[in-house]
Amino acid sequence: MQHRTVFEVLTHNVVTAAPQTPFKQIARLFAEHDVSAVPVVAPDRRPLGVVSEADLLRATAELPDLEGRWAGVRLLSQERGLPDAETAAQLMTSPAVTAQPNWNLAETARTMHRKAVKRLPVVDETGRLVGIISRSDLLRPFLRSDTAIRDEIEHDVLADTLRLAPDTVRVTVDDGVVTLVGRVERRADIPVVVRLCRSVDGVVALHKSIDYAYDNLALDLEPPR
Repeated sequence: MQHRTVFEVLTHNVVTAAPQTPFKQIARLFAEHDVSAVPVVAPDRRPLGVVSEADLLRATAELPDLEGRWAGVRLLSQERGLPDAETAAQLMTSPAVTAQPNWNLAETARTMHRKAVKRLPVVDETGRLVGIISRSDLLRPFLRSDTAIRDEIEHDVLADTLRLAPDTVRVTVDDGVVTLVGRVERRADIPVVVRLCRSVDGVVALHKSIDYAYDNLALDLEPPR
């Protein structure tokens, strides 16, 4: 089976900023390229951080914290005696959370969720930027056609991986929802079939009606004589 990787869906032509890029130029990059964040990179293309629209807004207004709560009276940066954030280096969120090109999309989605970020710079084995992946990129596999999903399940999963005879399990796909109907030899085969079919890219949900010839799970539970 072929599982989609970060490399297959990332954006290769990345809009970037240098550490010294000024505030207004970053805002201009957002508008001209229709992006909401840019990696900040060193001269050797290693990501140092990421500047997002939220970072620019935080630099120009006193905002609640990420959970929407005010923590008492907040002072503007000038009132606290702190310098204004004028450059990418001062504005960025650092260090940058990055992804590897060979990561699968599920692993990447978990990292985004855990780190509460909307996109990840993608770096090669030397740590240099090769692309960027966003949450919308992770949804691309769900644009696969029902025919492509069914073909992968029938050929790659059922025939090539599980070596099931044709028509042992019949497959239908409707808007990404897979239905499996059939009969296998052993009861223990059913969760394997379901797990592998469910892991195919683009599958939204899976329903099954699979019978079995004999219950090898019950035999495994019998005490030795």
